[in-house]
Amino acid sequence: MSLSMYQASVPVFTRILGNLSKILDKAAAFADLRGIEPSVLITDRLAPDMLPLSRQVQIAADSALRGCARLAGVDFPSNPDVETTFGELQERLAKTLAFLATLSAGQIDGGEERVVMLPMRGGEVTFTGQTFLLNFALPNFYFHVTTAYLILRHNGVEIGKADYIGGL
Repeated sequence: MSLSMYQASVPVFTRILGNLSKILDKAAAFADLRGIEPSVLITDRLAPDMLPLSRQVQIAADSALRGCARLAGVDFPSNPDVETTFGELQERLAKTLAFLATLSAGQIDGGEERVVMLPMRGGEVTFTGQTFLLNFALPNFYFHVTTAYLILRHNGVEIGKADYIGGL
């Protein structure tokens, strides 16, 4: 049996966003236990030229939401990047997960050759659905989830590989 476009997208994004949500819960509990102002973690970044935790979470959520919407050929909601608390970041993830739950296999499967146009700084880039998913959407998503994980890990939040991968 082959792997469908739906199986390679919506369930994958859903699972990892759920894991990211649990990681943010651990970060909030860590800050509370240690008496650390949550904004210290939320605004931290790995390097001066990298985006802070809040943007990493926002971009990960948008990568999943917009990526799957493009694969399904449907419009996606616009989410302003205004989250500054763990609660607000959790709401962003919850809204993304709710949107992903509205997408069906029938909307995405068979879209391997669907044209996906992606606006970029240097101009629009055109992909096939499969190339977009495998070579852009998934790598970009994992980059931002991993960076969020690393920011928290670097700050001492007690998370590990099992938190990132989740229960199998």
